[in-house]
Amino acid sequence: MIITISGLAGSGKDTLGKELAEELGFRKLSPTFKDLAKKEGVSLIDFQKKAATDSDIDKKFDRYLKGESAKQDCVVTTWLGPWMLDADLRVYLFAPMKVRAERLARRDKISIEEATEHIKEREEQNRKRYLKVYGIDIYDTSNFDICLNSGKYSPKELCEIILNLIKLKKKY
Repeated sequence: MIITISGLAGSGKDTLGKELAEELGFRKLSPTFKDLAKKEGVSLIDFQKKAATDSDIDKKFDRYLKGESAKQDCVVTTWLGPWMLDADLRVYLFAPMKVRAERLARRDKISIEEATEHIKEREEQNRKRYLKVYGIDIYDTSNFDICLNSGKYSPKELCEIILNLIKLKKKY
């Protein structure tokens, strides 16, 4: 079984993915552009700018994701996982900008203002790039089985909702 969790920056994809993977005994797969940027020794924003002019970066990332997800049951927490993979369940997380900026500021030890600007820039870059490379609009949630507000519910509550949805889907 492949479960994908997507959402914008700071929506809680990784936190929920970890909780869900542990609960199900699945592997959590969450390769990120942050990891690739770190390997290259550049900032995430600079790496994204590079990817905007070199679509091979995205294509290589996607091949890796497809290969890894095919190996065993997993929870995949990436922006494009729900579009790239033949997932059994597609989850979209959302939260107000204020909540997402607070999370990012805490995680990256930056101000809320810096986090807000980072989120806005990153989302705009990703949206433009994904539309250009794949024709995918990351704001379009019509591809998802369920959309959940991570600003309103805890990771444990969100996990419980998804586990109940999995049980429900197995009935049909």
